Amino acid sequence: MKKRTALCTFAMTACLAIAPMAMAKDLALAYFMGPKHPMNGAVFTPFAQKLAEVSDGALTVTQFPGGALNSAPSKQYSILRDGVADIAFHPPGYTATLFPVTTSITTPGLCLDAVECTEALWRAYDVVEKEFDAKILALWANDPHVIFSKDKPIRTLEDMSGLIVRMSSAQDIPFMEALGGSAVSQPVSVINQNLSNGVIDAIAIDASANMSFKLDEPANYITTNVPGSVTSFALLMNQGVYDALSDEEKAWVAEASGKELSLQGAQVYHDLAIRGVEIARQNGVEIITLADDERARWDAAIEPALDAWKASDVGQGLTGAQVMQLMQGE
Repeated sequence: MKKRTALCTFAMTACLAIAPMAMAKDLALAYFMGPKHPMNGAVFTPFAQKLAEVSDGALTVTQFPGGALNSAPSKQYSILRDGVADIAFHPPGYTATLFPVTTSITTPGLCLDAVECTEALWRAYDVVEKEFDAKILALWANDPHVIFSKDKPIRTLEDMSGLIVRMSSAQDIPFMEALGGSAVSQPVSVINQNLSNGVIDAIAIDASANMSFKLDEPANYITTNVPGSVTSFALLMNQGVYDALSDEEKAWVAEASGKELSLQGAQVYHDLAIRGVEIARQNGVEIITLADDERARWDAAIEPALDAWKASDVGQGLTGAQVMQLMQGE
């Protein structure tokens, strides 16, 4: 009898010991960049670490970098909705037609740097959120674009005429065409090679991309102080996965995510943009900064396209001008 009691006691103790482990949930986080990409250190890993900390290990995250679950940047939102990943990094510009309000942040002149642009996105959060069939964990932006070019230095508006320029979002196309360029969309993973072999003449992207994609290898020139767009980014959780969480688990997710995490990502992008230009300079790339009078010519050139966008129906009953006012806090 004593032996049976001892065995039962041991079994109950063992069950109690493993119960918390059995309840632990692990979430799969997918992104198409490599694990050394700055956004891993700035956003993905901090989110995972904070979530594990506040949940005392009940909610954990396993990363699947480098396109392990899907390598196509434009498919990240799809694999999230399909349940291939529980969490995914997605640049809305790759599927801009789905996110017309979110990608409005790309409008030249709407905001000045990554931090200010991220603040602008969060001012419009209630409207932005309605565009996503997913839970937004983080939402941030980078610095305004500069122009990397290989064979032709871009010093004046006339230098843009006829150039094939890779853009980050369909939202940016009218503004590039107003400058005289021909805009094309390409995954960021191929732009180094395409600039090198002449498939494109230039790349409009924020300077931090030099750190991740070594654009100063094919580029000989970077033109700054252009009326550049920015790019928005989102870290998303599958809506069904989020809805299945308990109230306590949702509170843990809220504590690990949100605006503070987003601003952290924005600050890293801003710092890397400054560093990206400086490293390019050190590697022999000529840095061209448009003078104020020349920049004014560029601003005047895009003004008709900007006016057209402001008058357009962006979605949810909002015009471009109204979205701009919302994001700028007016």
